Amino acid sequence: MREVEMPAGPGPADVHSALHSERGALRGEHPGRARNPVIKVSALGRLEFVKTDLDRAERFARDFGFAVHERRPDRLTLRGTWPGPACLVIHRGRNARFVGPTFVADSVGDVRRLARWAGANVLPYEDGEAVQVTDPSGLPVRVVAGLAPLAALPERDPLLLNTGAKPARINAAQRPPRSAAEVQRLGHVVLETTRFRQALDWYLQALGLIVSDFLYLDELRGRGPTMAFLRCDLGSVPVDHHTLAMHLGPRVGYVHSAYQVTDLDAVAAGGEHLAAQGYRRVWGVGRHIQGSQIFDYWRDPDRMMVEHYADGDLFDDSLEPGWAPMSAGGLAQWGPPVSRDFLGGRPGPGMVAALLKALGDKSNDIDKDTLHALAKAMAA
Repeated sequence: MREVEMPAGPGPADVHSALHSERGALRGEHPGRARNPVIKVSALGRLEFVKTDLDRAERFARDFGFAVHERRPDRLTLRGTWPGPACLVIHRGRNARFVGPTFVADSVGDVRRLARWAGANVLPYEDGEAVQVTDPSGLPVRVVAGLAPLAALPERDPLLLNTGAKPARINAAQRPPRSAAEVQRLGHVVLETTRFRQALDWYLQALGLIVSDFLYLDELRGRGPTMAFLRCDLGSVPVDHHTLAMHLGPRVGYVHSAYQVTDLDAVAAGGEHLAAQGYRRVWGVGRHIQGSQIFDYWRDPDRMMVEHYADGDLFDDSLEPGWAPMSAGGLAQWGPPVSRDFLGGRPGPGMVAALLKALGDKSNDIDKDTLHALAKAMAA
């Protein structure tokens, strides 16, 4: 595989640093994009999981707001209301786990180009073609082209809001239903990795993602960023602030995934419905800083974290990455204090084992100094 080539000279204008960055990049810091990526994926298509109980998984999925596209004895396929591919595939298996993400390429030619670069095989995938590669953390990543999109499903319109001195709703009351939110689409996935810099450079080079925001550990700024929010690069076409987010930590794998709903009332009323069904809220409702989404986080029956969100930022390719210090208090503009559950809960035997393993592997970006700084940032 080629080494990552980063752009030289002046890049796009830094037009958002005053919004949520303490300061911009310092001289010589990571530019947040590769000069000549192998391909540029256009979207995050779907996520795959293994669950032990598909009946239980389906009940939660419906309560969360997914529509069931297909149910087989060994597989459950879920979708949102918007046209596009089914966004979740859940396989029946012995142990609940995250399998990996599937990104969408613009053409079969892009899939084949990535396969040649990675030394991998192109295989049929549904009605298209796909290649499966492995990122530096060891996570399988599929890239697919040629999938036939599903037709849109009916959904309620966003509520018409009276704001300030320009009311838009006269002689009409608001009565949004307290029912399951209608998931529109998959928005993003967040991953943890012990090899942050290698993984970051790989996603920029292999898939052509670009960074919207970097977070760093305040006392270790010289070591570079420890979290990145990455978006697809569609040129002048605005896209989600992040399709993939990654942060440095002692473990490798899934942190949470996020699903768009139409507005604040869908977030809040959908949360009321989940609470009434006995599910556990992790954190919310609030508004994020990086990405600006109105958020609400929940645990599914297998304790995997999922998010409803609305009103996220959209960026085109003209924005340079923002830079800000990592802290628990910097995760939201408003809302309840971040919960211990969201930050990872109390350390148990599994976490201790992961810490020891990470510290013992010298190829990782984790050492005692970064662990101390991470702990300090999450307590701030």
